[in-house]
Amino acid sequence: MLFAILCTDKPDAAALRAATRPAHLDYLKSHAAQLVLAGPLLDAEGTPRGSLLVVDLVDRAAADAFAAADPYTAAGLFRSTEINAYRAVFKDGQQA
Repeated sequence: MLFAILCTDKPDAAALRAATRPAHLDYLKSHAAQLVLAGPLLDAEGTPRGSLLVVDLVDRAAADAFAAADPYTAAGLFRSTEINAYRAVFKDGQQA
């Protein structure tokens, strides 16, 4: 089942994001089979202000656990995290 994980950074968290990024990327690499897409949300200047991940996991509990184990979460980067079930209607330019 697909889940969209939308995370919003705390204000003035750029340094914390940068310091934690290597561990975050290692975490994502270790879960590559479950990742549909992942990347930062950007402000008007191109500075990261949050994260968007779409993951393929067995259920909501697994999505909650995935988000909670992210090094960004453990470091206290996020002001909020929202997890929603997701259905892909189009993918790679094709109707799913």
